[in-house]
Order: sequence, then structure tokens, then C-alpha cells
Amino acid sequence: MPKMKTKSSAKKRFKLTGTGKIKRKHAFKSHILTKKSKKRKLALTHDGLVHEADENNVKIMLRLK
Repeated sequence: MPKMKTKSSAKKRFKLTGTGKIKRKHAFKSHILTKKSKKRKLALTHDGLVHEADENNVKIMLRLK
């Protein structure tokens, strides 16, 4: 039986923290930035965590579960 592959899209988008949580980037920070306030753009710069309701799906994509 061959090994299960991880989803390449998930591999590029998510990182695992030391405590087992999953880090993610915020959306809406790639283009059309002139109409967004500086405060909003700065808030989008910081990494967020995947919501616990979505954690299982992401872990399955990353083959952690």
C-alpha cells in the first residue's frame, strides 16, 4: 500500500506550533491595499490560529490524524 500524500495546498498554508495548534495567515492582504486602512493592514499581517471547529479538517489534510 502506498503512503498517503499530504495536500500540497494545506502544506503551503499551515504550520504546526510547538503546542500542537495550527498557525495560518490572514486573507485579504495581497492586493487592493490602497482602500484598506493602515490599522486593518497591520492587523492582517499577524498570524492567526485555525479555529478549533476547523482543526480536524486541517489535520486530516496535513495527514496528522
